[in-house]
Amino acid sequence: MTPGAATNGHALRTRTSELLRFATAGSVDDGKSTLIGRLLHDSKAIFEDQLEHVVQTSERRGDGYVNLALLTDGLRAEREQGITIDVAYRYFQTPRRKFVIADTPGHEQYTRNMVTGASTADLSVMLVDARKGVSEQTRRHAYIASLLRIPHVVVCVNKMDLVAYDEAVFEHIVDDLTDWTARLDIPDVTFIPISALLGDNVVDRSTNMPWYDGPPLLYHLEHVVIAPDRNLAEVRFPVQWVVRPNSDEHHDYRGYAGTVAGGVLHPGDEVLVLPSGQRTQVTAIDTFEGSVETAFPMMSVTVRVADDVDISRGDMLVEADDPPASARELDAMICWMGEAPLRPGARLVIKHTTRTTRARIEELDYRVEVNTLAHEPADELGLNEIGRVRLRAGSPLMADPYSRNRTTGSFILIDDATNDTVAAGMIIAAR
Repeated sequence: MTPGAATNGHALRTRTSELLRFATAGSVDDGKSTLIGRLLHDSKAIFEDQLEHVVQTSERRGDGYVNLALLTDGLRAEREQGITIDVAYRYFQTPRRKFVIADTPGHEQYTRNMVTGASTADLSVMLVDARKGVSEQTRRHAYIASLLRIPHVVVCVNKMDLVAYDEAVFEHIVDDLTDWTARLDIPDVTFIPISALLGDNVVDRSTNMPWYDGPPLLYHLEHVVIAPDRNLAEVRFPVQWVVRPNSDEHHDYRGYAGTVAGGVLHPGDEVLVLPSGQRTQVTAIDTFEGSVETAFPMMSVTVRVADDVDISRGDMLVEADDPPASARELDAMICWMGEAPLRPGARLVIKHTTRTTRARIEELDYRVEVNTLAHEPADELGLNEIGRVRLRAGSPLMADPYSRNRTTGSFILIDDATNDTVAAGMIIAAR
């Protein structure tokens, strides 16, 4: 097969079940687009005509090399034409894993975009230019990864070829950023020296840095263990849709569709329906391929229960002996995404899992100065600012702290006048 002719052939023949979502972050010109292009090219996840177009464009531009950044930078032209692109998602796979890349803008003014792209990530890939070292943007990205409780961060020290593959440069950046991340809540930080342009330590090990004895980036992405990061102890199943097919064949079928947000469900499990408090038993779990005996986080399933209980969209099936709080008041950290500032007293719509209700901002406790982690008194939150608030919902929300469950511990706020999403929130406490 011609290199780059199509997606890796072995990957197509091998059933890859595990999915890793990762977000990229980096300042302007740190090489993020080149890194993504290198991953796609060297893992043979691009088509021959795409590669040919990149080669021709590189020659026309006089780059002097195959500019793999062009695989992703095509969206920049659209952005320059006034087309808003918040986050670009890209997909590839290897025989071991499937990957979803959330390619987020790097500048401070796009903090809201990074929060959006990283909110569902299992891992964050942060780029640091070896020539420039750790910047304010690097610290901001690390703080946001910590805020979103992304359990794994990979710091790729890029452009090592431009510092003569100097180990001392790499170690200085490792020490500098380690001091910063020690103040944050990131359980796993890995450092890899790379050259995205030349491919050093991206997919294959580099012979230019014999002093580095760790794996290349792709190997790390393929082997990092992510299953324990998901809450498998507390059953949380927000109901998205009630399934009642209108056909003679399935006239008595009634199921509740959604995505498992926590715990493991089996037929025979006793569950509690919130907010009503009714108890029932799971009788079957259906998927598109047929019934299954186990459902775990991120699986989309339809659950059938034994009793004719009142269950509708926005309700939640939970473990009978370990339910979440049914709360109206929430303490939360939010990233404000609205053009107009947020002030106490604001009335908005809150969407939490599949439940939507009204909400009022009761208090704004403080704003976070991201570059120092200082908590500053504030009367308002401006665009891209992060702060702690207390809000009151119009009806009960079945919520967990974000530290226990990233799905049932998060929400968005919506301006009902414009239908714009104006904030993303992470719950600290629910009561």
